[in-house]
Amino acid sequence: MKIAYLIDTNIFILLFNNRLQEPIPEGDLSYSVITEIELLSFPNLSEEDEALIQQNLALLQRVAIEREVAQKAILLRRKYRLKTPDAIIVASAWIMNAVLLTNDRKLNNVSEIQTKSLALKEKS
Repeated sequence: MKIAYLIDTNIFILLFNNRLQEPIPEGDLSYSVITEIELLSFPNLSEEDEALIQQNLALLQRVAIEREVAQKAILLRRKYRLKTPDAIIVASAWIMNAVLLTNDRKLNNVSEIQTKSLALKEKS
């Protein structure tokens, strides 16, 4: 059985900046619509970078913000004082019973989900 992973925005940023030492694990890979918004709204994003992001996202399952995601995000914001985008991403992983791939350490404290961080290359 394949493991389901939801990829956090910071993993995509690290990937696009060639900072990941290890590959993204194989499995059922998805991302939140919040990640799409965050990645595509960077100021000064070039058309080439936008196309690269769109190509990569097209290979994965997109998770929309449904009512259940919103309700879980509210609970998570109250309990952990997460920012709204983080709460929505975590809630999406929770509902999907997916492992959240993230290098955001504060999300490791969320007991409702399992997280996995990826090793980084040394800064040169």
